[in-house]
Order: sequence, then structure tokens, then C-alpha cells
Amino acid sequence: MKSPASASWKAPLKFRMPTAENLIPIRLDIEVDGQRYKDAFTWNPYDPDSEVVMFAKRTVKDLKLSPGFLPQIVQSIQSQLATFRSYEGQDMYVGDKIIPIKLDLQVNHIVIRDQFLWDLNNFDSDPEEFARTLCKDLGIEDPEVEPAIAFAIREQLYEIAIQNVTTARENRISKKGRRAAEHFTPSKASGAALDLMKLFSFGSSVVRKRKEWDYYKPVLDLLSNEDVHALEAKEERSGWEGKLVLRESI
Repeated sequence: MKSPASASWKAPLKFRMPTAENLIPIRLDIEVDGQRYKDAFTWNPYDPDSEVVMFAKRTVKDLKLSPGFLPQIVQSIQSQLATFRSYEGQDMYVGDKIIPIKLDLQVNHIVIRDQFLWDLNNFDSDPEEFARTLCKDLGIEDPEVEPAIAFAIREQLYEIAIQNVTTARENRISKKGRRAAEHFTPSKASGAALDLMKLFSFGSSVVRKRKEWDYYKPVLDLLSNEDVHALEAKEERSGWEGKLVLRESI
């Protein structure tokens, strides 16, 4: 599905991820009898619900988790899928704008920080392809980094898509008797809207502004074993906050 190059905020779209594949981010953080399971992955919301149960059974078996994890994994995934589906069919104003995407990830011994602009109107954009290119350009060989980057991008795009639905709904309520689209006011999250024609060539979905290349260029740090152990200990004390353990969903 590709939106026209001349798409305008005057023409609302139906809710979906602003990417080529309509995959949604799923996070799990479950504790049962002192055992903790953390995971983050993408899921096709149109897969049969039976796939959720199969995934949970396979995960419990492969990771040797206690049987109590099975219903909680299923419930958590189904709950997040239900949230996504609750927005389907609702209007979503995207508009001729771009939004900043920020990365601040620690995966194993690698810390990567980056910031770039993403075209919300390019429904052919591919976070996974962008992550592959970024890892190749930076010489990252750890296979867990690439999916972590793609997940972080999708998670931010998903949140913005939800906010765009909320904004459209609020406009319909506050602009009774007038066409909401003609008076669309960007939400706080989308307030950084910029003129796409000044920044993007046709078909492009990601851009770094030339004058900010030095400031926004990717930053890559390599951690020692001691650094990793210290960070893991800190996470155990403060709770899990953003470290991604990625698994492919089937």
C-alpha cells in the first residue's frame, strides 16, 4: 500500500502503521514464581489467533519456562493485538510532514545513539531495511542489533499513529459543523511537521539535515564486560527499561 506523493492532511487515512509491512511492536515482561521473561518482537496483526498460542507454547518449551508463563504470554500478546485492532477503521491524519526518530539502545556490548527524520507519508518505508543498512554502514556484526533498531523505530511510529487517530477524533469533536480536516492542528507529538518537498527526494523515507550531520550522526560505543555487568545490575534494581531482547515471530 502506497500513499500518493501528493497526499495531504486534508485527506484522512484509515489507521495503520506508516510502513510497507503492517507489523506492530509487542513487548513482554512477565514474572512467575521468581522467574522473569522479557522479550520484544513484531507481530502481524492479521495472523490467526491460534499463532499466539503456538508461539507461547514454543517459547515456554524452548526457554524451559514454568507452565505458568503460558497463559500470561498468550494474554499479554492478545491484549496488545486487541489494542491495535481497536484503532482499525478510524481516521488517521498523517499530513505532509516528517517526524524525528531517536535511537538510544544498548544491545549486549553495543550502545548506539542516533536521530533522523522519518516520512510518515511514505507507506513503502521499511524499518528493517533501514536497520540493515545502518548496521552495515557502522560495521555492526552482532545479529541482535539490527532487529533492535527496527523494533525501536516501529515502536515510535506506532505511538505516533495512535496519537494521530486521537488528534483526528478530538478535531471532529471540537470542530462541529465544520470540516475537521480544514482546521487540523497537529498534536504535540507531531508538532515538528516540516515541508517534505524541502527535505525529501521522491521515494525517500529517511533524511538527515545537512546542517545537522555532525550533531545527529550515529554514535556507536563498545562496552566492556564490566560495563555490561554494571548495567545489568542497575536494570535489576530499577526494573527493565528499554533493553531489547528480540525474537522473530513466526
